[in-house]
Amino acid sequence: MDNCIFCKIVAKQIPSSIVYEDEDLLAFKDIRPAAPVHLLVIPKRHISTLSDAKPEDTVLLGKMLALAPKLAAEHGCAPVLQADGSLHGGYKTLINTGPDGGQEVYHLHLHVIGGPHPWRGQH
Repeated sequence: MDNCIFCKIVAKQIPSSIVYEDEDLLAFKDIRPAAPVHLLVIPKRHISTLSDAKPEDTVLLGKMLALAPKLAAEHGCAPVLQADGSLHGGYKTLINTGPDGGQEVYHLHLHVIGGPHPWRGQH
């Protein structure tokens, strides 16, 4: 897609703060973070929305979700069991789809959002 900002990031035509890359996926820091940790995971191949994903994209979608906890842990927001048995920390994952779903960039992307509060009510 010629005018897709995320395709341009994949092609390295636009700089980004890349935190992960493999043959299928790219993950980078959101330029307008909603929390202390706000990463975007995108497929390198252009898929406009989650609704445009095909059955053959199942493995790719699973790979995106499986990457989220790894990135969260690397950026210090994985849930941690405390000595008293309580959990501390955590993150959320989010995929906005379509205009009423809040999607702004029409290239499928998974948000990984976490870090210390008070950000929690923002998304």
